[in-house]
Amino acid sequence: MNPAPPPFPTHRLGQLVDLARDTPGFMPDDEGLALHDAAVRAGRAFDGATLVEVGAWCGKSTVYLGAAAEQTGAVLFSLDHHHGSEENQVGWEHHDAGLVDPDTGRIDTLPSWRHTVVTARLEASVVGVVGESATVADHWGTPIALCFIDGGHGEGPAWADYRGWAPHVRTGGWLAIHDVFPDPADGGRPPFDLWQAALRSGLFIEDGACGSLRVLRRVDGA
Repeated sequence: MNPAPPPFPTHRLGQLVDLARDTPGFMPDDEGLALHDAAVRAGRAFDGATLVEVGAWCGKSTVYLGAAAEQTGAVLFSLDHHHGSEENQVGWEHHDAGLVDPDTGRIDTLPSWRHTVVTARLEASVVGVVGESATVADHWGTPIALCFIDGGHGEGPAWADYRGWAPHVRTGGWLAIHDVFPDPADGGRPPFDLWQAALRSGLFIEDGACGSLRVLRRVDGA
């Protein structure tokens, strides 16, 4: 366990939470605060902790996690290809025409994400990683104190995120999964299935929940 970090100014945390609330995204504030708290635990549990988020959109969750990174001396690697998930494309419920690059005709949230991080003054604690989740996971070599999975919710992308990143969570570290809905009427099944698979594996135990956010802790290094 690390020694207690220097006091984190209350007004600074308040500024970051306010910014996160105003950032476009799909995470309710109570879930964002619960995610922040889990990341603070991870940052305090390991010296120089590495945090990873898979799926960043415009940076809402990045700010909640980045605040924890700054607070504890951790570093957050924020991974996204920034072209949106299936549900963000034209004709789908969560499409935002304002995020389409007029030159390519594709969604591009990277400028919005970068603006969010710069506005939050989190550049010293947050590193952007642009690319496909599976490709980056295959080349990743650093044990992760907390991994937050919130990428594509289709069957293929969700399982690729879980299989690529869950093994990198270190023993005693945390795995957080967003949009876990036990009732199929409330949302898609893949995130729920990932959560169940993590529990069945014997490698993770439940360590918190808020809304659709599930937090697990790795207890076995196998």
